[in-house]
Amino acid sequence: MIKVAVFEDKPELREGLADLLTSSEDIQFCGAWENCDHVQRLMQQHQPHVVLMDIEMPGVNGLQGLQIIKKHSPKINVIILTVFENNENLFNALCLGANGYLLKGTPPLKIIEAVKEVYTGGAPMTASIATKVLQSFAANPQTANHDFMLSPREKDILSSLVKGNSYKMIASELGISIDTVRTHIRKIYDKLHVHSMNEAVAKAIHNRIV
Repeated sequence: MIKVAVFEDKPELREGLADLLTSSEDIQFCGAWENCDHVQRLMQQHQPHVVLMDIEMPGVNGLQGLQIIKKHSPKINVIILTVFENNENLFNALCLGANGYLLKGTPPLKIIEAVKEVYTGGAPMTASIATKVLQSFAANPQTANHDFMLSPREKDILSSLVKGNSYKMIASELGISIDTVRTHIRKIYDKLHVHSMNEAVAKAIHNRIV
C-alpha cells in the first residue's frame, strides 16, 4: 500500500483529495492538513511514502514544508499540487527537491497515476510544467561537460532518468534489479550533490553529463 498525506488549505479540495485517495486501491490515506506548521512531527508519526503539497497556505507554506521534509525525511516523495505555474515557484520547488509538479486542474485519475508513478521512481509533471522546464534549459545552454566521476553504468542510469523512465523501466532496460537501480541512484545523488530525481535530471542536462 502506498501511504499518502495531503497538505491543502482549501477545505473543499482537501476533502475531495481525501475522498479520492481513500477510495483508491493500493493507497492508504494518512491524513490531510491545512498547513505545514507541524510537518516534521506529522511525517515522523505517519511516515507517508508520498505527500501532495499545496504551495500557498497560511503559517508554514508548501515550499517551506517541502524543505523541512527533504531535510528530515528525504525518502518521502513530494508532489507539488498547486494553481501556480510561474517559473519562480516551479524552479524553487524543483531546487528544494520536489519529485513532481502538478496543477490543480489535473483530473483525479491523473493524480492517482502520479502518486503511483512517483512511488515507483517517476517524476510526474503536468505537460505545461514539463514544457517550461525544457524551455528553460534550451534558453540557457551550457558548454560544460563535467562527468562528476560517474561510472559508465551510472551514466546509463542517469540518461534513462533524463528520458523520464521509472526505476522499474530502468531495471528492465538494463537487465538489473530495482534494488540495484536504487543503489546506483543513491551513488549518483552523492556524486552530483543532489537530493532528488528532478535535481539530478536538471544537473545532468545543465552540465551536459549525458
